Amino acid sequence: MTHPGEQFYPQGVRWDEPIARGTLPNLLSTAAAEFGSRPAIEFRERPISYAELEDKVEVAASAFLRAGYGRDKSVALFLGNTPDHPVNFFGALKAGARLVHLSPLDGEIALSHKLSDSGARVIVTSNLSALLPTALKLLDKGLVDRLIVCEDDDWGRIGTPQTPLPSNPAIITYRQFVDGVSKPDAWPAIDVDDVALLQYTGGTTGLPKGAMLSHGNLTAAVSIYDIWGRPERLKRNAIERVICVLPLFHIFALTVVMLSSLRHGNLVSLHQRFDVEAVMRDIEVKRATIFPGVPTMWIAIAALPDLNKRDFSSLRTAGSGGAPLPMEVARIFERKVGMKLRSGWGMTETSPAGTAHPEDGPDKPGSVGVMLPGIEIDVVSLEDPTKVLPVGETGEIRIRGPNVTKGYWNLPKATAEAFVGDRFLTGDIGYMDADGYFYLVDRKKDMIISGGFNVYPQMIEQAIYTHPSVQEVIVIGIPDDYRGKSAKAFITLRAGAQPFTIDELRSFLAGKLGKHELPTAVEFAAELPRTPVGKLSRHELRQQQKALQAAHGKNVA
Repeated sequence: MTHPGEQFYPQGVRWDEPIARGTLPNLLSTAAAEFGSRPAIEFRERPISYAELEDKVEVAASAFLRAGYGRDKSVALFLGNTPDHPVNFFGALKAGARLVHLSPLDGEIALSHKLSDSGARVIVTSNLSALLPTALKLLDKGLVDRLIVCEDDDWGRIGTPQTPLPSNPAIITYRQFVDGVSKPDAWPAIDVDDVALLQYTGGTTGLPKGAMLSHGNLTAAVSIYDIWGRPERLKRNAIERVICVLPLFHIFALTVVMLSSLRHGNLVSLHQRFDVEAVMRDIEVKRATIFPGVPTMWIAIAALPDLNKRDFSSLRTAGSGGAPLPMEVARIFERKVGMKLRSGWGMTETSPAGTAHPEDGPDKPGSVGVMLPGIEIDVVSLEDPTKVLPVGETGEIRIRGPNVTKGYWNLPKATAEAFVGDRFLTGDIGYMDADGYFYLVDRKKDMIISGGFNVYPQMIEQAIYTHPSVQEVIVIGIPDDYRGKSAKAFITLRAGAQPFTIDELRSFLAGKLGKHELPTAVEFAAELPRTPVGKLSRHELRQQQKALQAAHGKNVA
């Protein structure tokens, strides 16, 4: 075997298998031709077939073309998890446009930047009260010329409050947008290397950067997951019910859930938000078979008081991604449910394919698995990113593959700094073991230098999660007169648990961590800040702490 970890690949899967690249509209059209009447999406108890979805996409594409939003135009989607997303996602792409995902949880500064940077002058949004008021502000500020507003009750029962539309010629309902449209004689030609999506990422040290993801990048990622899961798929020969509570504006849900599910004729069970009991109904009553979540979702499920009495028997895959999974959460789930939570690694810039755990490979707690087919990953020196480090040594993870972005929109300098040749520097710190399994230690920007030592908050968090009273934890650096910086833990407690002192915490962690890694402070909170996809956010916590401590002339890391 020439690639580390390949010896543990599923039977019949090779690293060097051909990776298919195509266009996203063709992915859906092929699926519609093959699976026709089969349900593609279920939303509010309503099934939408593959044929119906394709027809709605073609109507949307025709309307985008009629309105002049085709080739070389950017279209912004400001939508939650409703069928409006896939209809307009595929519709704009079929018209030849490139898409920009806006997050409903972004602030006005980030949203304004994404619009001006991408050149998007039109927003497709919804009349939901969580979306429309913000979209109207962006219109009032002159950042866009037009709002296309989907009406949420088109999909049946109203899930959340809707906002009436003001009278403004720049605002059009989706029904008006598509009214009387006719399909063209031929659809615009789309190349696999055309930019399909400007997916904004980062922003922790500045404004978000638009990763340019081509049709080829995204379909290559789908192909990579396709090859990896083929043996299990052939063995089961079943239509999967895939739970989608992750937001479709995030790369994980977009590729791993929606695109991969549609490619195989599976059913996407679409949820507008994460509700632990609604997810459990999908599993226990509707017999969902696949649930990709993020760690915070699994933390909520692992905390169910009757977890060992719940019926998970329909699930064949319980996956975690988006952020490192606390090992203690995986242990609780396996002990009480009898299933292994499989975690992998990827990022926006990799569409997001990167690593995964082989079903029958060795048990490696804390690992994110081996590199997927067609992807090359190595570990390089933090000081010299051209120097590849040997097995077991910690450094920055680099990646190369057909799924990896060619760079950042309008940012040639940032693009050049992110690559060594054709290998992308991920900003993740980790190492590879002798079996080819990768371990993430932390993000480069989150590392704390304490007394000359490199301290990784994630390692401290993993140790704190073993405390029986801890529900969730974030560790950040704080000023320390002696060490320069030291670690502080921010903790939410399990129901009924009592706070403890920093000395009690340090005593509990003794032996689990080195002396230089032990936190010097602890604070308890009712809740911790999260990113739009639900991940715990060190960046937001640091910003909160800076605001709180500004009056005292102090700053956190």
